[in-house]
Amino acid sequence: MEYTVSDRTKETLDKITSLARTQEALRFIEEDAENILRKQIELTLIPAPTFHERAKAERLVEMFREEGLTDCHVDEIGNAVGVRRGTGGGKTVLVEAHIDTVFPLDTKLEIRRENGFVFCPGITDDTRGDACMLAVIRAMNAAGIETKGDIHFVGTVREEGIGAMGGMKHYTENHPGLDASISVDGSGYQGIVFNATGIQTYEISFLGEGGHASGAYGKIANPLGAAGRAIAKITDLVVPEDPRTTVAVTGAYAGSYESIHAIVDKAVITLNFRSTDQGELMKLKDRVIAAVEEACLEETERWGKNEITCEIKPLIDISAGSQDPHTPIVEASYEIAKYLGAECPTLEKGGATNCSRALEAGLPAVCLGAGPEIDSRCHLLEERFQEKDSHKMCQETLLLALACAGTEEAGSII
Repeated sequence: MEYTVSDRTKETLDKITSLARTQEALRFIEEDAENILRKQIELTLIPAPTFHERAKAERLVEMFREEGLTDCHVDEIGNAVGVRRGTGGGKTVLVEAHIDTVFPLDTKLEIRRENGFVFCPGITDDTRGDACMLAVIRAMNAAGIETKGDIHFVGTVREEGIGAMGGMKHYTENHPGLDASISVDGSGYQGIVFNATGIQTYEISFLGEGGHASGAYGKIANPLGAAGRAIAKITDLVVPEDPRTTVAVTGAYAGSYESIHAIVDKAVITLNFRSTDQGELMKLKDRVIAAVEEACLEETERWGKNEITCEIKPLIDISAGSQDPHTPIVEASYEIAKYLGAECPTLEKGGATNCSRALEAGLPAVCLGAGPEIDSRCHLLEERFQEKDSHKMCQETLLLALACAGTEEAGSII
């Protein structure tokens, strides 16, 4: 896809990158790489599964304070917050990375460094984003850079899984003065997420009477039978490839080995469906609910006895969202990636990142950190961080933050 950046965006970025202090900050980031990696490792070794991020948040706040940020605190939901004040008259920018990981509290966290990689669960997703924020702050301080607008640096909680990007949602909803949002999630610099994939996750319970596997056979309908019918119907749904839409049953739970000879009184399935188009997401929601209701009716009619009912509990509800690909923050991200050496940066059509919550809040937003050049094995115990060129994502974040918050000499893109 041919993508052209506007002259205004190019001119502003040219002014920013031509400044001696900007170049000094870019050099500092590259030279400070080993020190930032040490901080990244320290944070990685603090367990922080979703809903258990407090210790990591407190340490990140201490690091913010050590780097001279103001208003450093852990907020009411658990986000780690620090603010770098501007000189005034500029735009207020959020730079954030999530601090939770997908690994349980008892996961063995050991650092292994070999062949240009650092291995450890959580080392990249998203502890690298947290370290990137520190790299940007340190570089701006070292180079004596002042922005016109304030920059909020936030380590957000509850991004993963059932957390549903809750920390980001809370922060954007409670800071209406924000003008733009930059999320950092990963370690690449060539991929730019600027749209949001809508996500719906449900827990569905099928309810009946239950009884002995033999004694009650034929006298009652089976909730597990209804669940099985629903799984088959949902699995058979045909969804569009474009816009990208998916649906999957992700879990099924009923009974126990202790009651292995019983017809259950309750069966539960979980399912997740997504689309980059909100209209398609809502159509799919209706189809999923219809499939569940049909399954209950069919199981009830099969036995002609008691009724199988269902309870549908939404667990995650994230809207699909989009913005014009020529929004200044998107153009600037693309141009900055090219400046740093990306031949053809990728503009992702969708994404499940904290950028989604920023778009819901009406902010121009991107998520940096993606890129086809890196396989970080995120969410696996063999997760790894690639050291080569890793400083470029930090440089990308720095330049975009300057472009959004604005400087006296170069102005702002927003």
